[in-house]
This record gives sequence, structure tokens and C-alpha cells, in this order.
Amino acid sequence: MSEPASTALAGFGLTKIAAFLFGATFAAIVVMAMTQPKSRREWVVALICTVIASVCGGAGIVQWLGLHVWAEHWNGSVALAGLYFVCGLPAWVFVRAWFAYADKRQGTTLVDMIKEIREALGR
Repeated sequence: MSEPASTALAGFGLTKIAAFLFGATFAAIVVMAMTQPKSRREWVVALICTVIASVCGGAGIVQWLGLHVWAEHWNGSVALAGLYFVCGLPAWVFVRAWFAYADKRQGTTLVDMIKEIREALGR
């Protein structure tokens, strides 16, 4: 028979992981429903970038703002899931913008595109 403390701790940890995955998953689903990717390649890249931005960006903001205390309560976990959700959305927009930009410049090399972007930014 396992001890009650370790079982409770495992349940607590699973609840936090579920809230974390909830935010990252729904960020990806919402942005995919808003703007359909044009190709399978674009879909895969945008999905990976959205999930990674949700996970890493959300964790970075939690660390930066010191929101660790929120994870101790159910309401705080739900709020953190929303934070992870919001952190994933800009990645999808960035990937879509990059694919649109690259598609219009099919004949140019990556170096030429970087030079063009730097010139546009004034650097």
C-alpha cells in the first residue's frame, strides 16, 4: 500500500501538468482554426512553434513575474493555463508571416531575404 502523502503529491502534480497542457493545446487549436495553413509543411512548423512558445514563453513569464504561488491552488493553475495559451499565439502569427514573406520571394536566397529585412529595419 502506498503512503497517502506520495499519492496526494502525484495527484497534485498531474493536475498541474493537465492545466499546463490545456493552455498549450488550446493555443494551437485556436490559431489553427483562425488561419488555415496552406501546406502540411507550414502546419507542422507552425504547430511546433506554437506549442514551444506556449511552454517556454509561459514558463519564462511565470518565472519573470514570480507567479509560482499561483500553482498552489486550482484557480491559479487555470490562470496559468490561460497565460500559457496567450504565450503561444504570437508564434503562430510569426510563422504565418514568415511563410507569406518567403512565398513571395521564391527565387531569392535566405541571405538576400535577411539583407532585405535588415535594410527595411534600418540596420
